[in-house]
Amino acid sequence: MNGEHIVATNIQDGAMLTIREVSQILHVHSNTLRRWSDQGIIRAYRIGPRGDRRFKREDIVSILQSKAEPIEPDAVNTSQA
Repeated sequence: MNGEHIVATNIQDGAMLTIREVSQILHVHSNTLRRWSDQGIIRAYRIGPRGDRRFKREDIVSILQSKAEPIEPDAVNTSQA
């Protein structure tokens, strides 16, 4: 193993998730995660000589928490026109 690989995989003491793990957590296809990563929607870290993507656990938790926030009553229009 080279030094780059060791440094990249030790970010946040091993709190890195694979594409498969994140796709199962977020209930999206792995290709969706790759596209989101390429578009800058979700931060991925490239590791190893193949450039495999890894995601920080806290980034995924943050995404889940933002999706779980309640909708403000004023944001929903309940009147029927």
